Amino acid sequence: MLATPPIPRDVQLSLSFTVNGKPVTVVASPGERLTRVLREDLGLTGTKVGCDAGDCGACTVLLDGEPVCACLVPVAQAEGHEITTVEGLAGRPPLFDRLQKAFLQHGAAQCGACTPGMLVAATALLEKHEHPAENEVMDALGGVLCRCTGYRKIITAVLEAGAENVAPVSPTSGCAVGARLVRLDGQRKVDGTEIYGADECPEAALAVRAIRCPHHRARFQFGDLDEFVTSHPGIHAIFTAKDVPGKACYGVIPSFADQTVFAENEARFRGEAVAIVVGEQAAVEGLDLASFPVAWDELEPITTIDAALEPGAELIHASRPRNVLTGGRVVRGDVERALAEADVVVEDEYETGFVEHAYIEPEAGFARRVGDGIEVQACTQSPYMDRADIAKILDIAPDKVRIIPTAVGGGFGSKLDLSVQPFVALAAWHLNKPARMVYSRFESILSTTKRHPARMRLRAGASRDGKLVGLDFSADFNTGAYSSWGPTVAARVPVHASGPYQVPNYRAVTRAVHTHLVPAGAFRGFGVPQTAIAQEQVYDQLADRLGMDRLEFRILNALDDHSPTVTGQVLGAGVGIRACLEALRPRWSAARAEATAFNATATGPIRRGVGMAGMWYGCGNTSLPNPSTVRVGLKADGRIALHQGAVDIGQGSNTIVTQICADAMQAPIERFDLVSGDTAITPDCGKTSASRQTFVTGKAAAMAGEKLRAAILQLAFAGENAAIRFRDHCLEVEEGGRKQAIHLAQLPLDEFGYVATAEATFDPPTSPLDENGQGVPYAVFGFGAHLAEIAIDTELGTVQVLRITAAHDVGRAINPTLIEGQIEGGAAQGLGHALMEEFFPGKGENLHDYLIPSVGDMPPVESILIEDPSPVGPFGAKGIGEQAVIPTAPAILNAIHDATGVRIRRVPATPDRIRAAILAAQNTRSHRA
Repeated sequence: MLATPPIPRDVQLSLSFTVNGKPVTVVASPGERLTRVLREDLGLTGTKVGCDAGDCGACTVLLDGEPVCACLVPVAQAEGHEITTVEGLAGRPPLFDRLQKAFLQHGAAQCGACTPGMLVAATALLEKHEHPAENEVMDALGGVLCRCTGYRKIITAVLEAGAENVAPVSPTSGCAVGARLVRLDGQRKVDGTEIYGADECPEAALAVRAIRCPHHRARFQFGDLDEFVTSHPGIHAIFTAKDVPGKACYGVIPSFADQTVFAENEARFRGEAVAIVVGEQAAVEGLDLASFPVAWDELEPITTIDAALEPGAELIHASRPRNVLTGGRVVRGDVERALAEADVVVEDEYETGFVEHAYIEPEAGFARRVGDGIEVQACTQSPYMDRADIAKILDIAPDKVRIIPTAVGGGFGSKLDLSVQPFVALAAWHLNKPARMVYSRFESILSTTKRHPARMRLRAGASRDGKLVGLDFSADFNTGAYSSWGPTVAARVPVHASGPYQVPNYRAVTRAVHTHLVPAGAFRGFGVPQTAIAQEQVYDQLADRLGMDRLEFRILNALDDHSPTVTGQVLGAGVGIRACLEALRPRWSAARAEATAFNATATGPIRRGVGMAGMWYGCGNTSLPNPSTVRVGLKADGRIALHQGAVDIGQGSNTIVTQICADAMQAPIERFDLVSGDTAITPDCGKTSASRQTFVTGKAAAMAGEKLRAAILQLAFAGENAAIRFRDHCLEVEEGGRKQAIHLAQLPLDEFGYVATAEATFDPPTSPLDENGQGVPYAVFGFGAHLAEIAIDTELGTVQVLRITAAHDVGRAINPTLIEGQIEGGAAQGLGHALMEEFFPGKGENLHDYLIPSVGDMPPVESILIEDPSPVGPFGAKGIGEQAVIPTAPAILNAIHDATGVRIRRVPATPDRIRAAILAAQNTRSHRA
C-alpha cells in the first residue's frame, strides 16, 4: 500500500518552550514534528513544509539561534528551548528590516515557498557574520532549496543586507512600465503571512487521504468498506468511483478527457487513486493504510514507447489504436529532395526522461459546501478550468462552483491539472462538512504529472555556404496513462522543432504515446525544451562539418521580420533572435579564447568547454482561442480596483499586469487594489501557462485601462489628451489650461459598486493550421540564446557550470527585475535538466534521491534584455517564463562536446553517462589506430 507513515499519537505530554520571544505550552506527542506543532497548534504557518524529510529546508527555524529543519525536530526536543520562526524575525531590526528590503528590491522571493527558510538561514548567518563573503552566504543557504529563482538574486540580497547598503524600496508612482518595481504581493512573502494551499483550514474540517495503487498496473477489488469505517473510530466515510455523482472522467483538454477521479476495477499507473478515506484529522492521519481492505492483482504493464507501439500490444485505452493518443505534423517544401541535394547532412537521435516539477509547495487545499454549491480553496494555476471540471464531477452547474486560488508555491505546469480538488470537493459535497487534503512530498511526486520523456530523430542538411536547406524531425513522447497535456505537446513541438531559424524544407511529425506510467503533462515549455536539446546539438554538428563558427552559423540562418517560419507565418516585426545571438558575440569570443588557453596548458583531467543554443517560443495556445478578460473599476474614494483572474505562481503577473494597466490609464500604480484569481469575483484570464499572462492578460489589462480612462474623460467632457490627477474622493481633469474637479462620492455606483467600470477581452489573433501545419499558430514569439561555460573532469564525468550568459528578446521589459528572475530561474531548471534531473517511476519519490540544483550548483547568470517590440503585445511586451528554460540544457550539452569531443544523446548528462561516452570514444580511436 502506498502511504505516508502514520503519525503516532499514543502518548500526549505537556511541553513548554519559547516561540518568538513568548512562552508557550502545548499538549502533544513527544515525537510530533515541530513543524506540525508550529503550524497546526500555534498557527505559525510562515514555516513551510515541503518534504518532511529535511531535504528542502523550507521549514528552517532557529533553535537557540541555530538554523534547523523543524520537520526533523521532535517537539519534545524543543522543551526549554527558544524557537524563532520567520514571523519572529521582525523583532530583530534593523537587520531583518534590511534583509526584507533587500529581498524585495532584488526580487529574491518569487513564489515565496522557500523564502521563510531562506530568510531564517540568512538571519542566522548575518547575526554571526555581519559582512559575509559570497561563499559564506552560499554555505549558509545550502540547506534550503529553491525551484524558482536560480538563487543568484537571493545571494545578492543577503550580501547587500550584510553590507548595510540596501537601497530604498522603489517608488510606485510615475511611469510603471519599465520600472524595477517591487512585487505588489512581495511583503507577504517576506514576512511569512502569505497564504498557501496548506496554510488555512476551516474549523472542524475533516481530513482526506487517498488510497493509491502500488503497482504500475493492477486489477483490484475492495473488501468490506463499511466494516472498515465502523471499526475505525473517527473515520466518517470512504468514497470510491461509485460515489462520483457526475462525469467520472476529467481532463485539461475536454475532447481528450480520460482521467478518472478514482480508478474502477483496474488502475493504470502507480499512484493512481482508487478511494479516499475521510474523517477526523487525528484518526485519518494515524490510520495504517496497510490495513485498508483492497486486494491487488498486479498485471504486466507497458512501460516503454516501443512496447506500446508493438503490433498487437494491449490497448491502454480501447479507443486509441496502437496506444497513440494523438499526433502533430508540420510540412513545408520538399524535405527529401532538399536533404538528397544538401552538401552536408547530419543524422542523429536523442532521448530524454521524465522530469519532476519539484516545486517546494506540495498540493493542498480544502472544500466546503455552501448551500447547493461548493467552494474549493487550493493551489492551482487554472481556476476556471478547475471550476468546469469540478462542476462535471459533481454534476452541478459551473456557477455553483467557486474556486479560490491560494498563493501558489511553484507550479511550472503541473498545477494546471487537478490534484486535491476533486477529492475534497466530493468529501465536502457528500458529508456537508469542510474537507481538507495536504499531499506529502512522496504523494506529490508519486501522483502528479511530469515532463514528457522524448525520443527524437533528426536529419538536417545545409549548403556549402552554411545555409540550412532542410530538416526532417520525428519524435515520440511518452504521455503516460492519461492524456493531460499530451495533445498540446504533440501539436506545439512540430511548430518549434526548427528552432528560430530559416528552414525552407521541413517535416516534423510527433506522436504522444500511452504507457502504464505516471501521466506526463505541462512543464515549462510543453515539449520545446526536449526539442531544443536535439535540434541545437545537430546544428552544432552541421556547423562543425562545414568548418563554420557555431554562433555565426546560427546568425546566418536566423529568422528575421520578413522570413517565413516553418508554418508559413511571416511575423513582420518583433523577431529578435538575431539581436540575441549578436549580443552573445563578445562573451562567445572571450570564453572560447579562455577555454582554448586553459585546455592548451591543462595537465590534469579538467577541461573547459563553451556551448551555446538559440530558442523561440510561441506565447499562448497553439492555433486555439486563448482569451483573457480584465475588469477595472474606479471606486468612490479614488482608488482603482483591478479584477483579473490570472494566478501568480511566482512569475510576477500580479505586479506586471498592474504596471501595464496603470500606464494604460496614465494613473499612479499606488492607487491600484488588486482583486485576483477568484472565480466569483474576477473574470476569466485563462490558465497561467505557455508564457501567456504578460502578453494576453497584460493586453486585456491595457485595453481595460484605456477604456476606463476614456470613461473618466467622458465624465468631464474632456478630450483624450487631457490629464487626470487622482485625489482622495476626487479627480482633477485638466485640458488646455482648464481644470475640472469630479467629486466621486457624488456619483452613482454601477452594478459592480464602482463609479465607473471598464471591461476588455483580448484573444490573440491566430488561425487554424491546415493538414500540413501551415497557418498562424501564435500571434507572438519570444526569442533567446544562451551561452554556457563549463569545466569537466574527464576522469569522473562531473560537470561544473562556470557561467551562463542569457540574451532574451522580451519585446518590452515591463519589469526588468522580474524578467531577470525568470531568466535565472529558467537557467537553473535547464541546468538540472541537462545534468542531473530524471524521474524513474517507482523510485526516488523524494527530494533526496531526486536531485534539483542547489545554491552551490548555480553559476553567475548574466541576463541581457533585448527589446524588439511586438506590434501585438501590451507596450510591445512578450512572455518570458517558458523561454528562459529552453536554451540552457542544449548550451551545456554543446559545451560538454566542446570540452571532450563526445555527444551525450541520453539526457541528463550524468557523470556515468559522460564517462561512458568518453571511454567509448577512446575505444573507437584505439580500434582505428
